[in-house]
Amino acid sequence: MSSRPPGEVVVARSRAPARAGPLRRAAAVLTSLSAVIATTVVTGPAVAVGPGGPCALERTGAHHSEGLDTWNPEYPRPLGTLDAAMIFLSFPDARPTLTPTALAADHFPGTAQFFARASYGKFDLRVHPVRRWLAMPAPSTTYAIQRDWESDRRAAYLRDALATADPAVDFSRYDLVYLVADPGAPGVDADATKVVNLDRPLTVDGAKLRRLVTVFEQHPPDHNVLAHETGHVFDLPDLYHRPSDGKGDWDTHVGDWDLMGSQFGMAPEPFGWHKWKLGWLGGREVVCVHRPGTTLHTLDPLGAPRTPGAPGHPRVVVVRTGPESALVIEARGAYGNDAGTCSEGVLIYRVRSGTASAEGPVKVIDGHPDAGACESASVYPDLADAPLDVGESYAAPEDGVRVSVEDATVADAYTEGGPEGRGATWTVKVTHDPVG
Repeated sequence: MSSRPPGEVVVARSRAPARAGPLRRAAAVLTSLSAVIATTVVTGPAVAVGPGGPCALERTGAHHSEGLDTWNPEYPRPLGTLDAAMIFLSFPDARPTLTPTALAADHFPGTAQFFARASYGKFDLRVHPVRRWLAMPAPSTTYAIQRDWESDRRAAYLRDALATADPAVDFSRYDLVYLVADPGAPGVDADATKVVNLDRPLTVDGAKLRRLVTVFEQHPPDHNVLAHETGHVFDLPDLYHRPSDGKGDWDTHVGDWDLMGSQFGMAPEPFGWHKWKLGWLGGREVVCVHRPGTTLHTLDPLGAPRTPGAPGHPRVVVVRTGPESALVIEARGAYGNDAGTCSEGVLIYRVRSGTASAEGPVKVIDGHPDAGACESASVYPDLADAPLDVGESYAAPEDGVRVSVEDATVADAYTEGGPEGRGATWTVKVTHDPVG
């Protein structure tokens, strides 16, 4: 298993011939995938997300921009039900020792349950495995599979995979496609799992395929790896920092917080900002602070389930700090996807909508810069204790913002069996005195 986060690539291609049937057209298009790897993607037309108010940063041309004033229609929005095809590919240089059913169980229902918890039940990801191996035409070693894959080899893999799958799969029925390679094949590299984006969609069975999730995981796979990759399918960015030499620490930007930073994190619940972007939070659950003054806010923990019939408190406070920047405040506790968190309290982070994926669009503020926590379990112990506790505060003079944690209640409102986290609600005081 890999200790590094999975990646993502954008592939450019030339246009397909005009006269071809569905299978032949797909093969022809993929045959012409070029060797160019783009650094950004076209942002696409704007689709209104809903009332975001003055704290909703504008979506920019940055790859996977953190702007959320509009939704990029090039991506499926994870609301309601989305259907995913899971296709299993074998190779002539290896006889599979695992069944497709066993490999599907590595990822589902776990991945779907992760999103169901994170979305408060607003999103249902349904997987439809093809429960037999589909034989690729070439040995696995032919494709030279690796993390930084040569684009011509990747194009050959995608061409053969779709041509192999098309007779068995009606792609028009699915919103997402997972291509799962036999983990026992000698040419399969688990570090190569990633989303492949196409700058122009392929049309197969009348469906436009804009991106494919290529899965090369071993058995068992990396924790939450498919949830991370699926996040890219929903326009979420990589939050890790990739060192220029590939040898440094990857987790300095967000640590354990949010699985788009690390699928191994102890607190992988998506940030409240991401939940707002995806449509899982909204209305009174997001408080916008954009005028000078001091305000008091009681927050429910981000990962705590909604209580039926109860109005609840806000989950997120956003302070607009610039045209493309905001300071976000949320409470984190041992609930749901954060059940294994190292620490609880009020987490603060910066969001920049003009910063591209993997370049630091989100950075967690360390509430205890002189300490760390959970050395043996955290992906980045320096940020494992980032949340503020009662009586603690953080000042950002460059933004004219000060956040103080005033109070925390006892957890007894979210589980039938008793307390699940230390704080059921957290009260914060926010002072906003804009600079300039």
